[in-house]
Amino acid sequence: MQVNPIITTDSSLKLVEEERSNGRIGNFLGGLNATLRKLVFRVIASRPIPEHIAFILDGNRRFARKWNLTEGTGHKTGFLALMSVLKYCYEIGVKYVTIYAFSLDNFNRRPDEVQYVMDLMQDKIEGFLKEVSIINQYGVRVLFIGDLDRLYEPVRIAAEKAMEATAKNSTTYLLVCVAYTSSHEIPRAIHEACEEKSGAMANSIRVMNGNGFFNGNGYTNVNHGSQAVIKVVDLDKHMYMGVAPDPDILVRSSGETRLSNFLLWQTTNCLLYSPKALWPEMGFWQVVWGILEFQNNYNYLEKKKKQA
Repeated sequence: MQVNPIITTDSSLKLVEEERSNGRIGNFLGGLNATLRKLVFRVIASRPIPEHIAFILDGNRRFARKWNLTEGTGHKTGFLALMSVLKYCYEIGVKYVTIYAFSLDNFNRRPDEVQYVMDLMQDKIEGFLKEVSIINQYGVRVLFIGDLDRLYEPVRIAAEKAMEATAKNSTTYLLVCVAYTSSHEIPRAIHEACEEKSGAMANSIRVMNGNGFFNGNGYTNVNHGSQAVIKVVDLDKHMYMGVAPDPDILVRSSGETRLSNFLLWQTTNCLLYSPKALWPEMGFWQVVWGILEFQNNYNYLEKKKKQA
């Protein structure tokens, strides 16, 4: 059967023209969105900008159920949302962004789900390492926060490589909390502060167990005629999150207000912002409204910090 070459050529040209047209429209809309972002950020920048925003990535599994997708697809879509949110934060001038990627408690989930998340993390970190030269141009330093020894070995190795590859950067920071909970972080900080302060007496110091007392400045232990004082600043220094200032905003997607054992020590004077969007639905306007909420409460938050 002979094919009419004129019809075939016309059809091909039509397809090419449609692709070009779609590309032009996409480029136009992309340019329009970038221009809109710049205008909005310029307005926002006239008021205080948060230095540090922390995110609890909540709602990946619910998003998957909502759209009849597999759980894995929900996590992958959530990763794409994370990339967009990070871009918006850095464009507006937020220096530190912290994400709650994986809790110590998450290890209690189904083994297949834990394995999937670990594989996804490894894949994304290794993909990041392939683009590390571009990342370094923007000066992004990546830090993984938590009990990294609990991670599956391939993930831990990839995380260590990412931290080493970006160690000299200081323009912006991405802190990824994995194998982390505050209930693990705080006792660990107390233990390390005691060891540092007491030296050889570390084994005999007891904090908050009846042998010591809190005097307003720190925990005091008297032992064998000697005195060791563990101050709040000592604990701050030994927190996993001691590498960054306390968050100005803690964002939890999906409308939830639970902190889920995340940054309990660091969020005393922090704005809690809970947009209704599930994490994969988070985007530009959720970031904007969170910053506006912070700006509207800025004077109150600063007052509370000074009283602390």
